[in-house]
Amino acid sequence: MGWCCCITWLWSILAIGLGVALFEFFSRKKRDLKGKHVLVTGGSSGIGLSVALDVAARGASVTLVARDVDKLEKAQVEIATVISRVASGGYVQYFSGDLSGDPEKIASIVKDAEVDLGPIYMLVNCAGFARAQTFEDIPPWLVKQLMDVNYTGSFIITQEAVRSMKRQHEGVVVFTSSQAGLIGLYGFTAYSAAKAALVRLAEALHMEVKPYNITVTVCYPPDTDTPGFEEENQTKPVETKLMSETAGLLKPEEVAKKLVDDALIGSFTSTVGLEGFMLTTLCAGMGPITDAFSFLTQVFLFGIFRAVSAFYLWSFNKIVDKEYRKRQACKKSE
Repeated sequence: MGWCCCITWLWSILAIGLGVALFEFFSRKKRDLKGKHVLVTGGSSGIGLSVALDVAARGASVTLVARDVDKLEKAQVEIATVISRVASGGYVQYFSGDLSGDPEKIASIVKDAEVDLGPIYMLVNCAGFARAQTFEDIPPWLVKQLMDVNYTGSFIITQEAVRSMKRQHEGVVVFTSSQAGLIGLYGFTAYSAAKAALVRLAEALHMEVKPYNITVTVCYPPDTDTPGFEEENQTKPVETKLMSETAGLLKPEEVAKKLVDDALIGSFTSTVGLEGFMLTTLCAGMGPITDAFSFLTQVFLFGIFRAVSAFYLWSFNKIVDKEYRKRQACKKSE
């Protein structure tokens, strides 16, 4: 009788918890971007440009930050077309800057951006790049550059934006990590470390800025069809390519829409696809709890996903062993 009561109570608690989670999930209100100022780093191409186009269509004014002026000018025209179509009264401007450069210049971009468009309401850190090479082949300068662009630049520009957001007592910060920031993959020893650092930064920042009505979101895109992905493939080891293919190749528009949707409802995590959902669930750890639905899925699906992950890791190790044997056979034949 005692066990029956315990099981009944357990199922009741689960049912109530699931009901609350589902109600919260479907009733969460999405914040409005109309008339707001959104700054996007890496906004001249790829996911960053898609984010800029998405927020412009929602009525926001947009500041783009990237290095290539020609690309920025083309992006500005494209976004201006969207703004005129939705007749939101918004505006688009751009600043050319190197996020791996002088910290004072990076910080000044935020102040300059706010002169014409007002306080930044939403900052989306999309600037970044990937290089995949075997560990011993990665030169020290590339390790530094990967960390400077993917992590340090985002840290510095976010610092300045958060100072402004705190004065306004509202804001949204988004960091673009990667699924490689959640799992260490062959060839990504430097890149995975840089993207993983963003996650810890976001977790700590979330705790600091929550009292100021500022939310933090981390996006974990899989391989995405962007110019940066094409460049990344030029040095990518065959093992890395074979592993990455398991998650497929997404369009930047898909990633951008999900990123903006999740950020506007205050979700800490944003991802697309089953693999991304599984990885973020497995790696939730001590991450922020921003809604009951995500929390319940993390609690009750962790064991199942851990079992599934064993198959993925087994298949990845099989790829590594197979390619190793191929290389050894080639050496012997020579």
